[in-house]
Amino acid sequence: MNRQDRADAVDREMAASLLPDAAVRALGRWWSENASAYADGTPGAHTVRYTPGRWAQITPWPSALAPASRGGGAGVSRAEVASAVADALRREAFREALVATYVWGKGKRGTPGGSGPATLHKILAAEGLDAALARAVTTLSEHSAEAAYAGLQGRVPGFGPSFYTKFLYFAGKTVPPATGPQPLVLDRVLARRLLSLAQVVGRETGHDPDGSIARWVWRDKSWSPHRYAVYLSFLHAAARQLAAGGSWPSDASPDLLEYALFTTTWQASG
Repeated sequence: MNRQDRADAVDREMAASLLPDAAVRALGRWWSENASAYADGTPGAHTVRYTPGRWAQITPWPSALAPASRGGGAGVSRAEVASAVADALRREAFREALVATYVWGKGKRGTPGGSGPATLHKILAAEGLDAALARAVTTLSEHSAEAAYAGLQGRVPGFGPSFYTKFLYFAGKTVPPATGPQPLVLDRVLARRLLSLAQVVGRETGHDPDGSIARWVWRDKSWSPHRYAVYLSFLHAAARQLAAGGSWPSDASPDLLEYALFTTTWQASG
Protein backbone atom coordinates (compact mmCIF):
# COMPACT_ATOMS: atom_id res chain seq x y z
CA MET A 1 0.00 0.00 0.00
CA ASN A 2 1.23 3.47 -0.81
CA ARG A 3 0.64 6.40 1.54
CA GLN A 4 -2.64 7.50 -0.04
CA ASP A 5 -3.99 3.95 -0.02
CA ARG A 6 -3.25 3.71 3.69
CA ALA A 7 -4.91 7.07 4.30
CA ASP A 8 -7.98 5.90 2.41
CA ALA A 9 -8.06 2.71 4.48
CA VAL A 10 -7.99 4.72 7.73
CA ASP A 11 -10.72 7.00 6.39
CA ARG A 12 -12.93 3.98 5.65
CA GLU A 13 -12.37 2.59 9.14
CA MET A 14 -13.17 5.97 10.70
CA ALA A 15 -16.34 6.27 8.63
CA ALA A 16 -17.40 2.84 9.85
CA SER A 17 -16.60 3.33 13.54
CA LEU A 18 -17.29 7.09 13.85
CA LEU A 19 -16.91 8.57 17.35
CA PRO A 20 -15.49 6.27 20.06
CA ASP A 21 -17.30 5.84 23.36
CA ALA A 22 -14.98 8.27 25.17
CA ALA A 23 -15.80 11.03 22.68
CA VAL A 24 -19.52 10.26 22.81
CA ARG A 25 -19.46 10.53 26.61
CA ALA A 26 -17.49 13.78 26.52
CA LEU A 27 -19.86 15.30 23.98
CA GLY A 28 -22.84 14.13 26.02
CA ARG A 29 -21.43 15.97 29.03
CA TRP A 30 -20.87 19.06 26.85
CA TRP A 31 -24.53 18.97 25.80
CA SER A 32 -25.80 18.55 29.35
CA GLU A 33 -23.83 21.64 30.34
CA ASN A 34 -24.82 23.72 27.31
CA ALA A 35 -28.35 22.56 26.44
CA SER A 36 -30.01 25.73 27.69
CA ALA A 37 -27.76 27.96 25.57
CA TYR A 38 -28.35 25.95 22.38
CA ALA A 39 -31.88 24.69 22.95
CA ASP A 40 -32.74 25.06 19.25
CA GLY A 41 -30.11 22.44 18.37
CA THR A 42 -27.86 24.93 16.57
CA PRO A 43 -24.80 26.93 17.67
CA GLY A 44 -26.45 30.17 16.53
CA ALA A 45 -26.09 31.71 19.98
CA HIS A 46 -22.33 31.02 20.04
CA THR A 47 -20.92 34.52 20.49
CA VAL A 48 -17.36 35.66 19.86
CA ARG A 49 -15.92 38.72 21.58
CA TYR A 50 -13.87 41.18 19.54
CA THR A 51 -12.52 44.72 19.80
CA PRO A 52 -14.00 46.86 16.97
CA GLY A 53 -11.37 49.61 17.21
CA ARG A 54 -8.62 47.16 16.33
CA TRP A 55 -10.19 46.73 12.90
CA ALA A 56 -10.45 50.46 12.09
CA GLN A 57 -8.41 50.09 8.88
CA ILE A 58 -10.80 47.51 7.42
CA THR A 59 -13.41 48.39 4.79
CA PRO A 60 -16.11 47.59 3.89
CA TRP A 61 -17.28 47.23 7.48
CA PRO A 62 -20.54 45.27 7.93
CA SER A 63 -23.32 47.10 9.76
CA ALA A 64 -23.96 43.96 11.82
CA LEU A 65 -20.63 44.55 13.57
CA ALA A 66 -20.19 47.29 16.14
CA PRO A 67 -18.77 50.54 14.66
CA ALA A 68 -15.00 50.40 14.42
CA SER A 69 -14.89 53.83 16.05
CA ARG A 70 -16.47 52.45 19.20
CA GLY A 71 -14.29 51.94 22.23
CA GLY A 72 -14.22 48.77 24.29
CA GLY A 73 -15.31 45.32 23.26
CA ALA A 74 -18.30 43.86 21.48
CA GLY A 75 -19.75 40.47 20.70
CA VAL A 76 -21.23 38.90 17.59
CA SER A 77 -23.00 35.55 17.41
CA ARG A 78 -23.03 32.94 14.67
CA ALA A 79 -26.67 33.79 13.99
CA GLU A 80 -25.81 37.48 13.57
CA VAL A 81 -22.93 36.69 11.22
CA ALA A 82 -25.17 34.35 9.21
CA SER A 83 -27.73 37.14 8.86
CA ALA A 84 -25.04 39.64 7.85
CA VAL A 85 -23.63 37.26 5.25
CA ALA A 86 -27.10 36.52 3.86
CA ASP A 87 -27.72 40.24 3.44
CA ALA A 88 -24.30 40.79 1.85
CA LEU A 89 -24.73 37.92 -0.60
CA ARG A 90 -28.10 39.26 -1.72
CA ARG A 91 -26.29 42.48 -2.65
CA GLU A 92 -23.28 40.59 -4.06
CA ALA A 93 -21.20 42.40 -1.44
CA PHE A 94 -18.76 39.52 -1.15
CA ARG A 95 -16.05 41.50 0.62
CA GLU A 96 -18.50 42.54 3.31
CA ALA A 97 -19.46 38.92 3.83
CA LEU A 98 -15.78 38.00 4.09
CA VAL A 99 -15.08 40.71 6.68
CA ALA A 100 -17.98 39.56 8.87
CA THR A 101 -16.78 35.95 8.85
CA TYR A 102 -13.13 36.88 9.32
CA VAL A 103 -13.70 39.17 12.32
CA TRP A 104 -15.92 36.51 13.92
CA GLY A 105 -13.26 33.89 13.27
CA LYS A 106 -10.43 35.95 14.67
CA GLY A 107 -12.24 37.41 17.67
CA LYS A 108 -10.04 39.03 20.29
CA ARG A 109 -6.94 37.62 18.62
CA GLY A 110 -7.18 40.55 16.20
CA THR A 111 -4.69 43.17 17.42
CA PRO A 112 -3.90 46.57 15.79
CA GLY A 113 -1.44 45.94 13.00
CA GLY A 114 -1.30 42.31 14.08
CA SER A 115 -1.98 39.07 12.27
CA GLY A 116 -5.75 39.59 12.20
CA PRO A 117 -6.36 43.10 10.82
CA ALA A 118 -3.06 43.24 8.93
CA THR A 119 -3.65 39.92 7.19
CA LEU A 120 -7.26 40.78 6.37
CA HIS A 121 -6.13 44.12 4.93
CA LYS A 122 -3.73 42.27 2.61
CA ILE A 123 -6.43 39.79 1.63
CA LEU A 124 -8.84 42.61 0.76
CA ALA A 125 -6.14 44.25 -1.37
CA ALA A 126 -5.40 41.08 -3.32
CA GLU A 127 -6.05 41.09 -7.04
CA GLY A 128 -8.93 38.84 -8.05
CA LEU A 129 -10.50 38.59 -4.59
CA ASP A 130 -14.00 39.57 -5.70
CA ALA A 131 -13.96 37.09 -8.55
CA ALA A 132 -12.66 34.32 -6.27
CA LEU A 133 -15.38 34.87 -3.67
CA ALA A 134 -18.14 35.19 -6.27
CA ARG A 135 -16.95 32.03 -8.00
CA ALA A 136 -16.86 30.16 -4.68
CA VAL A 137 -20.48 31.06 -3.93
CA THR A 138 -21.56 30.08 -7.44
CA THR A 139 -19.63 26.82 -7.23
CA LEU A 140 -21.28 26.06 -3.91
CA SER A 141 -24.74 26.63 -5.36
CA GLU A 142 -24.07 24.63 -8.53
CA HIS A 143 -21.80 21.89 -7.21
CA SER A 144 -20.54 21.06 -3.72
CA ALA A 145 -18.70 22.37 -0.69
CA GLU A 146 -15.67 20.35 -1.76
CA ALA A 147 -15.65 22.02 -5.19
CA ALA A 148 -16.05 25.48 -3.65
CA TYR A 149 -13.18 24.72 -1.28
CA ALA A 150 -11.00 23.59 -4.19
CA GLY A 151 -11.77 26.83 -6.03
CA LEU A 152 -10.48 28.93 -3.14
CA GLN A 153 -7.40 26.88 -2.36
CA GLY A 154 -4.28 28.95 -2.98
CA ARG A 155 -6.19 31.64 -4.88
CA VAL A 156 -5.70 34.57 -2.53
CA PRO A 157 -2.43 35.13 -0.63
CA GLY A 158 -2.96 34.94 3.12
CA PHE A 159 -6.47 33.53 2.82
CA GLY A 160 -6.12 29.97 4.05
CA PRO A 161 -8.66 27.22 4.72
CA SER A 162 -9.10 28.01 8.42
CA PHE A 163 -10.76 31.22 7.26
CA TYR A 164 -12.21 30.43 3.87
CA THR A 165 -14.06 27.46 5.36
CA LYS A 166 -15.66 30.02 7.69
CA PHE A 167 -16.71 32.03 4.63
CA LEU A 168 -18.11 28.88 3.00
CA TYR A 169 -19.85 27.81 6.21
CA PHE A 170 -21.75 31.06 6.55
CA ALA A 171 -22.36 31.37 2.80
CA GLY A 172 -23.82 27.86 2.87
CA LYS A 173 -26.51 29.04 5.27
CA THR A 174 -27.93 31.13 2.41
CA VAL A 175 -26.63 29.25 -0.61
CA PRO A 176 -26.76 25.51 0.17
CA PRO A 177 -24.62 23.21 -1.98
CA ALA A 178 -26.28 21.53 -4.94
CA THR A 179 -24.85 18.17 -3.85
CA GLY A 180 -23.15 16.78 -0.79
CA PRO A 181 -23.11 17.97 2.81
CA GLN A 182 -23.35 21.52 4.08
CA PRO A 183 -19.97 23.25 4.53
CA LEU A 184 -18.56 23.45 8.04
CA VAL A 185 -15.61 25.23 9.62
CA LEU A 186 -12.30 23.35 9.53
CA ASP A 187 -9.36 24.79 11.41
CA ARG A 188 -6.27 23.56 13.24
CA VAL A 189 -8.15 22.71 16.44
CA LEU A 190 -10.74 20.60 14.62
CA ALA A 191 -8.08 18.94 12.46
CA ARG A 192 -6.29 17.91 15.65
CA ARG A 193 -9.49 16.32 16.97
CA LEU A 194 -9.70 14.24 13.78
CA LEU A 195 -5.97 13.52 14.01
CA SER A 196 -6.48 12.03 17.47
CA LEU A 197 -9.30 9.80 16.20
CA ALA A 198 -7.33 8.76 13.11
CA GLN A 199 -4.26 7.82 15.12
CA VAL A 200 -6.27 5.48 17.34
CA VAL A 201 -8.02 3.87 14.35
CA GLY A 202 -4.72 3.57 12.47
CA ARG A 203 -3.05 1.76 15.37
CA GLU A 204 -6.01 -0.51 16.08
CA THR A 205 -6.39 -1.59 12.45
CA GLY A 206 -2.70 -1.72 11.59
CA HIS A 207 -3.10 0.65 8.67
CA ASP A 208 -1.07 3.37 10.41
CA PRO A 209 0.82 1.89 13.37
CA ASP A 210 3.03 4.92 14.03
CA GLY A 211 0.45 7.63 13.30
CA SER A 212 2.47 9.13 10.45
CA ILE A 213 -0.40 8.84 7.96
CA ALA A 214 -2.78 10.58 10.36
CA ARG A 215 -0.26 13.38 10.90
CA TRP A 216 0.09 13.76 7.14
CA VAL A 217 -3.59 14.03 6.27
CA TRP A 218 -4.72 15.90 9.41
CA ARG A 219 -1.84 18.35 9.51
CA ASP A 220 -2.36 21.84 10.93
CA LYS A 221 -3.04 23.56 7.59
CA SER A 222 -3.25 23.21 3.82
CA TRP A 223 -5.75 20.37 3.80
CA SER A 224 -6.64 19.05 0.36
CA PRO A 225 -10.17 19.39 -1.05
CA HIS A 226 -10.50 15.62 -0.64
CA ARG A 227 -9.59 15.95 3.03
CA TYR A 228 -12.24 18.62 3.49
CA ALA A 229 -14.80 16.30 1.89
CA VAL A 230 -13.74 13.48 4.25
CA TYR A 231 -14.10 15.86 7.20
CA LEU A 232 -17.59 16.95 6.16
CA SER A 233 -18.74 13.40 5.58
CA PHE A 234 -17.40 12.30 8.96
CA LEU A 235 -18.95 15.15 10.95
CA HIS A 236 -22.36 14.81 9.33
CA ALA A 237 -22.33 11.05 10.00
CA ALA A 238 -21.08 11.55 13.55
CA ALA A 239 -23.88 14.06 14.19
CA ARG A 240 -26.39 11.37 13.18
CA GLN A 241 -24.59 8.87 15.43
CA LEU A 242 -24.92 11.18 18.43
CA ALA A 243 -28.56 11.99 17.69
CA ALA A 244 -29.38 8.29 17.66
CA GLY A 245 -27.63 7.71 20.98
CA GLY A 246 -29.95 9.66 23.23
CA SER A 247 -27.43 12.01 24.86
CA TRP A 248 -27.55 14.55 22.03
CA PRO A 249 -30.52 16.51 20.62
CA SER A 250 -32.22 14.49 17.90
CA ASP A 251 -32.74 17.56 15.70
CA ALA A 252 -29.28 19.08 16.17
CA SER A 253 -27.50 20.52 13.16
CA PRO A 254 -24.02 19.22 12.26
CA ASP A 255 -22.47 22.58 13.10
CA LEU A 256 -23.46 22.08 16.73
CA LEU A 257 -21.13 19.07 16.73
CA GLU A 258 -18.44 21.14 14.99
CA TYR A 259 -18.63 23.74 17.77
CA ALA A 260 -18.75 21.12 20.51
CA LEU A 261 -15.70 19.32 19.09
CA PHE A 262 -13.84 22.63 19.02
CA THR A 263 -14.38 23.08 22.76
CA THR A 264 -14.25 19.45 23.98
CA THR A 265 -11.39 17.06 24.62
CA TRP A 266 -11.30 13.45 25.78
CA GLN A 267 -8.71 10.82 26.57
CA ALA A 268 -7.96 8.81 23.46
CA SER A 269 -7.72 5.05 23.81
CA GLY A 270 -5.38 2.68 22.08
